[in-house]
Amino acid sequence: MKNKIETLQQKIAEAHLGGGQQRVDSQHKKGKLTARERLHFLLDEGSFEEIGMLVTHRTNDFGMDNQLILGDGVITGYGTIAGRLVYVFSQDFTVFGGSLSETHAEKICKIMDLAMQNGAPLIGLNDSGGARIQEGVRSLGGYADIFYRNVRASGVVPQISLVMGPCAGGAVYSPAITDFTIMVEETSYMFVTGPNVVKTVTNETVTAEELGGAMTHAVKSGVTHLTAENDLQAIELLKKLISYIPQNCEEKPAKLSFSLMDEYRPELADIVPDNSQLPYDMRAVVQGVVDPDSFLEIHPDFAENIIVGFARLGGRSIGIVGNQPMNLAGVLDVNSSRKGARFVRFCDCFNIPLLVLVDVPGFLPGTDQEWNGIITNGAKLLYAFSEATVPRVSLITRKAYGGAYDVMNSKHIGADVNYAWPTAEIAVMGAKGASEIIFRKEISAADDPEALLKEKEQEYQEKFAHPYRAASRGFIDEVILPVDTRRKLLRAFAMLENKVDHLPRKKHGNIPL
Repeated sequence: MKNKIETLQQKIAEAHLGGGQQRVDSQHKKGKLTARERLHFLLDEGSFEEIGMLVTHRTNDFGMDNQLILGDGVITGYGTIAGRLVYVFSQDFTVFGGSLSETHAEKICKIMDLAMQNGAPLIGLNDSGGARIQEGVRSLGGYADIFYRNVRASGVVPQISLVMGPCAGGAVYSPAITDFTIMVEETSYMFVTGPNVVKTVTNETVTAEELGGAMTHAVKSGVTHLTAENDLQAIELLKKLISYIPQNCEEKPAKLSFSLMDEYRPELADIVPDNSQLPYDMRAVVQGVVDPDSFLEIHPDFAENIIVGFARLGGRSIGIVGNQPMNLAGVLDVNSSRKGARFVRFCDCFNIPLLVLVDVPGFLPGTDQEWNGIITNGAKLLYAFSEATVPRVSLITRKAYGGAYDVMNSKHIGADVNYAWPTAEIAVMGAKGASEIIFRKEISAADDPEALLKEKEQEYQEKFAHPYRAASRGFIDEVILPVDTRRKLLRAFAMLENKVDHLPRKKHGNIPL
């Protein structure tokens, strides 16, 4: 028995060492943590329980039978974050470049199954060179097994990917299916085909960082939701993110203790400029209504004409979607519609109420938008809001024009409570454009067309460019003063806390993808 225990202890020590101290030192020189160090900083101290520590690959080809390393390049198991159960895998780049083998995939699938069965979040720390080419189709099959489970788990348990090194080829599709992706600047990258293949096929010369680095995906493609300067910051971002999210689709997010105080917010009174053509920062509205320092913006560098993120209101976790007048005047375009729709659907999956802040002059015009599918992409946001059954509250701060008024969580598509500030303008279009169409003949026949246009513009504005006409029809529940906004929202979400709504019986809808 003593000899068996000593053998087991030796094997455990070998598994913890992974690819050897020389490779670990090389990892540190690149400013990266090792796979086990990442788990150490991610999970509560002493909470990690490893599964599959002694697993080795089954390949005998290409001399691989002489390279049996315990764990086979991935550390899998479970632990807690702030006392909450999570399942994790951490790929070890020091072992065969973190490449995915048949057994490597089996270990990941094992904890994915456990996460589903036990209703707890799944976290993947990705750092892999891709499929292990020595295993051929078996490694490709391993990827497909993971993708299948990603899809089955979608909307059941939260799935978060940290890309902390290379993630190329088929490996990118697992993070793409998960709910959130966090990348580390300058040490991580994602792409389907690498720079060498791009050079061969298209004759483009591009670096790995330019092609698929963290900032590329944060700004241009929108593939990554958050970026971090280093591994530690990425882990802290993940911890903050998960604090807003429940364990699974059957639960609600944890509510923090909150004491109602003076919720009057005088700083909101002067945010919207008197001149409706001037921009303002919608983040200032967000900060004025949510609990202090609770706003975590998602996708902050992508499609900046819309803001999405998590915050707390009276200790409750909420999702926020808001037009951003500081960028493109807050119009909806292809990217902002996709960004908003994806976030709305996540919140609906996991019982997170939605606050929608509206200042939208319409959809962005132009051939580029039309040819890139603004119709179907705008419909995604419309579909997402219409399908959502969580509590939904809207606040129109200024413009709500045309079809974009409908799309941004209007009463007509199922919003529960709709407020407007006195500065709100709810109309088919702006006063100038509307006057040019309605009074075109009169203006063209006038002695002074410009003066008549201004007169008609003023007439239209007085009649339509305010919230009271919509309120008289019940499309707006109340016109409120900005200073009272937080108090009104607190009461509205408290009232909606036990909302129950069911979609018609069906297999699933057909969102315009």
